[in-house]
Amino acid sequence: MSDIIKSHSRSLNEWLSYLETIHSTEIDLGLSRIAQVAVLLNVDLSFATVITVAGTNGKGTTCAFLENAFMQPECIKQLTMKESITTGVSSVAVYSSPHINRFNERLRVDKKDVCDEFFIEAFELIEKARGDISLSYYEYTTLAAFLIMMKLKPSIIILEVGLGGRLDATNIIDADVGVVTTIDLDHQAFLGNDRESIGYEKAGIMRAEQLIVVGDTDVPASVVNYGNSLVVNSGKNTDEQLVNNNMFIRERDFQIVQNSLSNWSLKAGAKLLENLKPCHIPQDNVATALMVLYKLGVSLNTQFVNMLIGQTKVSGRTELFTAQEQANFLTSCDVVLDVGHNPQATRYLAKQIKQYKRDRGYKNIHAVVAMLADKDIENSLKSLIEEIDVWYIGQLDVPRASSTKDVANIAAKFANSINCFDNVSQAFKIANHQANSDDLILVFGSFFTVAEVRELLV
Repeated sequence: MSDIIKSHSRSLNEWLSYLETIHSTEIDLGLSRIAQVAVLLNVDLSFATVITVAGTNGKGTTCAFLENAFMQPECIKQLTMKESITTGVSSVAVYSSPHINRFNERLRVDKKDVCDEFFIEAFELIEKARGDISLSYYEYTTLAAFLIMMKLKPSIIILEVGLGGRLDATNIIDADVGVVTTIDLDHQAFLGNDRESIGYEKAGIMRAEQLIVVGDTDVPASVVNYGNSLVVNSGKNTDEQLVNNNMFIRERDFQIVQNSLSNWSLKAGAKLLENLKPCHIPQDNVATALMVLYKLGVSLNTQFVNMLIGQTKVSGRTELFTAQEQANFLTSCDVVLDVGHNPQATRYLAKQIKQYKRDRGYKNIHAVVAMLADKDIENSLKSLIEEIDVWYIGQLDVPRASSTKDVANIAAKFANSINCFDNVSQAFKIANHQANSDDLILVFGSFFTVAEVRELLV
């Protein structure tokens, strides 16, 4: 192509700007394009144990818990799925999207974001190989992550699915472990209008003879049927009623036992982990990750699990900034950031806010929100109505953003105190001005919303 600039003459930001222009559609599901280029680049991650994580919510936190576990020497020594993991010394790579503050957050190895140079080198290889094959921004950057991991050769690779599963770019990789966290309504325009349809798309990451863990407490039949069909289609058995013995499902095969607000247990068959402490991330996702570890043969005990629980925190997931922790003491009150952007996520968020009010004594909750137009805005906001006292609606500067007017009209159906602003930062600053020291500011609705405020806080 005539506009290709010679090696290393583009910065990472210039590359990313370029990638935004080369494909006509921002979200364009399908594996044919990326698979063609992957063949040309000889993409192969078989040197590592690969775990692919799909789901409506909880993917990022499940990945983070697994990452923390595999960073522990005593954990990795027990993992014998691949011959390459023999020395007890390993590295762990996590690929996820979208990012919050920096693009480099999308690929980290041993908890360190990959540097610009590795991405630039990978982009150059892809650009040279793809010829006339058009790739979306996400396909291009996913391929780049694969090339970087091939260069760095981590022992463990954790892939967070971007959207759906069956047709997501990450699904060109045959993973050793497939995880489905939760199934709920989101991205209906691409995945279907009910949980059964969406479940089928999420289940598309599954493979025959793969370890499969499903964390949903009310798993759709489509997910179970998909997993069972893999055994039938593998040719090893023709009984269509056969249960996939490699598939482990929440409530059927493992359960949470809530002993008290500060104590819970995990039961999986004869195994019982007791006296587990409260989690910084959703407890359901911790249970799902623990089931993965258990089924991979990792020896789990309460002390080890509680250590992992204590150290697993994820940016933008009910992330609490006390007034004292903020850069330059930006606010006089505490702030919670959460990327929740669908009804299932905000239902969980409402429970967390209720608990914060009980445990920390907050008087009023000031909500700063901005969302994308293709989300279920009404039901997402409605989940929080009993917890929010004042609403501050900002405008996102992205093509898919909903207007403040539209969000305000929806919020007005069930809320009284509503304020509209030209951008999220302005909404946050006014919320801060109006909040008292014993109040809480909640920022939610989108990765973009959280990113804009988090940059002010850290």
